[in-house]
Amino acid sequence: MSAPSRAVSDSELLDLAALRQMSFTELDALYRAAPRPASISDLNGDAIGAMLAWRSPRTGPVASLLRSFGSSGAFPWEGKTFTSEGNERGKGINRINLLGKRRWFPFATRFDASFLDGKPTFVLDYSGPGNPPLIRQIVDEVREVAPRLFMGPAALKIGGRPRPILFFAVSLQ
Repeated sequence: MSAPSRAVSDSELLDLAALRQMSFTELDALYRAAPRPASISDLNGDAIGAMLAWRSPRTGPVASLLRSFGSSGAFPWEGKTFTSEGNERGKGINRINLLGKRRWFPFATRFDASFLDGKPTFVLDYSGPGNPPLIRQIVDEVREVAPRLFMGPAALKIGGRPRPILFFAVSLQ
């Protein structure tokens, strides 16, 4: 008699490549169904990043070009580095390969309510004084969509309210 087969959950099939194939609407639904990380320290380390999908009502050539550029080796954003500072807060910085490897645009991390659905999420807040004015208007948030794979919206504050512009993901190997 053969061993019983184990069902494979959808989250076990998710990786950065699978997320890159999803539409903005599919990523939005996946994000809304995902839980926040259990601990601030769950994201500690160097995470590989991926720009996934721009918020756009069109799927034409510009959207396709942006998606292709985001998944190409020429895209300068490599990911984020996270460091917990206790159970409730942490910090991080973006790793960018532009005119050499750089660490730019620091952020603070915390758990808070999502600007998308009000549920608990892991927030990346760029409002610190070390960032240029435009970067201080960015707020990202992530939830865990598969083990050690986190994704969520990047938003720009307009009139004090975050407006989602794209989905991104980070993976800790």
